Amino acid sequence: MTNRDDVPSYSIPLEARTQIAIQLAVAWDGQWFLKVCDKFGWGIASEINALVRPSFARMEMRATLHALGKRKADDLADALAVWQAYTYQMFGFDSGAFESEQVIEGDTIHVTFTKCAALEGAKRAKLERTEQACIGCVTAWGAWFGALLPDYEVSDEIIAQMGYGAPQCQIRVRAVPRNAQED
Repeated sequence: MTNRDDVPSYSIPLEARTQIAIQLAVAWDGQWFLKVCDKFGWGIASEINALVRPSFARMEMRATLHALGKRKADDLADALAVWQAYTYQMFGFDSGAFESEQVIEGDTIHVTFTKCAALEGAKRAKLERTEQACIGCVTAWGAWFGALLPDYEVSDEIIAQMGYGAPQCQIRVRAVPRNAQED
């Protein structure tokens, strides 16, 4: 029998724990998809992934709002800032895994991605189809910004996707205050 005093004690630094948590969350998602795909086929795995992603997207933004001490974003610019805080700091966007630009014009955010870790992961996994990387993205935008802006009518449009062969991904998110629609 080993005495507790005989067992080495390790401490993982907070920054390393954060990076490990991010990497494991992404890996969990990828492995989950791969195993469902292996067992039930591409179609079922894609369908389930498309159902799960918006639910998780709402959870991501609600948790981020809570961490920031906010109930909701103040407006579209604030919603973008909250989304950036989450994706850049928690989802690894600041690691270079993703490269994107977001521009606000009126009631619309124009997002352009030139690098996507999910697409690179799909290629490394040698999936039969690389658009797997796009499945979750398609359903996340409206859910992210809808959770951040509950008093707004949020719509999104996927214009181009690298997983389908486009040179970059282009997404448009529009958010109009509900009371502005009545005017």
